[in-house]
Amino acid sequence: MQTADVQIPSDDLLLDGTLTVPDAARGIVVFAHGSGSSRLSPRNRDVASVLDNAGLATLLFDLLSAEEYRQDLFSAEYRFDIPLLARRLGGALDWVRSHAVLSSLPVGVFGASTGAAAALSAAARDDTVRAVVSRGGRPDLAREALELVKAPTLLIVGEMDNEVVRLNQFAAEQFTCEHRIEIVPGATHLFEEPGALEQVAQLAAQWFVKWLASGERGAPEGPRQE
Repeated sequence: MQTADVQIPSDDLLLDGTLTVPDAARGIVVFAHGSGSSRLSPRNRDVASVLDNAGLATLLFDLLSAEEYRQDLFSAEYRFDIPLLARRLGGALDWVRSHAVLSSLPVGVFGASTGAAAALSAAARDDTVRAVVSRGGRPDLAREALELVKAPTLLIVGEMDNEVVRLNQFAAEQFTCEHRIEIVPGATHLFEEPGALEQVAQLAAQWFVKWLASGERGAPEGPRQE
């Protein structure tokens, strides 16, 4: 398994990232972090480690430049700008497709919090995205993009995160793709309870292995699952 610091060209910026590629990788998952976070998010790094051990390459990268991040701490100017975040994620997907080692791998995206909306918005415009997973996400913020997503989508929400559960259920009603909502018992928004994040990671790994590593493809209008 190899890990390297990389820079992703997007929006005339170079965004810092961390790329991990297991031996004989069977797919790659690109992460979109949530509000006020970065590629160093401990929760996303924990999930990425489980995916790496399942034979999936992972790319965690900063959606904002260092200066944008500093501004956002005071103004929240960027963190809810879903079109901007989705565009940056699209740049990362372009980079993966142009990479000599990664270009042949099936691609999934993993989004947390507002990053979930960016992931779904990017997937709605990019038919090469084969699977999407959202952790404690705000898929509702993807708005009209939801019905355009074709990739099988898994929404993971904590049982005690009541408002986000409701928003995920609302978003799921807009999907025409194959999808499922997984409620983690006893978990709150950040999945800080013992074993909760581990369950998130295992659910995500199973979903990505199914749709990336196995070669399965979701039907354009698969069954709606709750």
